[in-house]
Amino acid sequence: MTTTTAQRQSVVPNARLTGVGILRSEWTKTRSLRSTVWSFIAAVVLLVGVSALISFATADNWKTMDPGERAGFDATSTSIAGGFLAQLAIGVLGVLLISGEYSTGMIRSTMSAVPRRLPALWGKVVVFTVVTFITMLVSTLLAFAIGQQLLKSTGASVGFGDPQVMRALVGAALYLTVVGLLGMGLGALLRHSAGAISTLVGILLVLPIINAFLPADLQRTIRKFLPGEAGQQVLMVVPNPDALSPWAGFGVFVGYAALVMVVAAFLLKRRDV
Repeated sequence: MTTTTAQRQSVVPNARLTGVGILRSEWTKTRSLRSTVWSFIAAVVLLVGVSALISFATADNWKTMDPGERAGFDATSTSIAGGFLAQLAIGVLGVLLISGEYSTGMIRSTMSAVPRRLPALWGKVVVFTVVTFITMLVSTLLAFAIGQQLLKSTGASVGFGDPQVMRALVGAALYLTVVGLLGMGLGALLRHSAGAISTLVGILLVLPIINAFLPADLQRTIRKFLPGEAGQQVLMVVPNPDALSPWAGFGVFVGYAALVMVVAAFLLKRRDV
């Protein structure tokens, strides 16, 4: 017994914390949470199911649309329009993956295992980014394929090889992933699930409503730089002259998310857990 105890004591001080170990730990925590599974299921159902319903309704009403609406019709964004609702499920998941640890007290164990703190945060970011991007990309491709089949009767359907289509589909997966990272940053910053979720909803959905009450010229100027409006341009194939270009808009959105994450990381190093 004495020998075994001595062996264990000699091993622990020599144990090294590695990046792979942190990633493995965060992956285990992520996949073991029920909220992760159900949030991803909700996101996939909303993205694929709602997109199919919108595509079906568009095809059914195609003959009643005026020529101007048909001329500006974006078949790609229509077939993945469910992403507007899916972003809420992904954003909430991003919040819960870190705020949940604060509410349960697990964050103390996490930070005890990773005393430098920031590697634990970056581990969460890497695992969440990879899993979310892959899941949302597959879901987006499926939603697009179903949507284009439903839109065939309109004569306006497009294929994977058409100009800008793959950029929009990959962009949709990237946008949803960054929404989740924004949620994660808010969760780390506020350390309270309800507060972080409310803030996320306010940023994505309430700010555009408030902006709509401003004078027309000011409204157009501000709208293009709102987080959701800027980020969603990467999903569009038909350009909007009043908005930023796809990648410029996405860059602005990434900047917002990165700013929140940097502030959260700064405070993580300085606040008690």
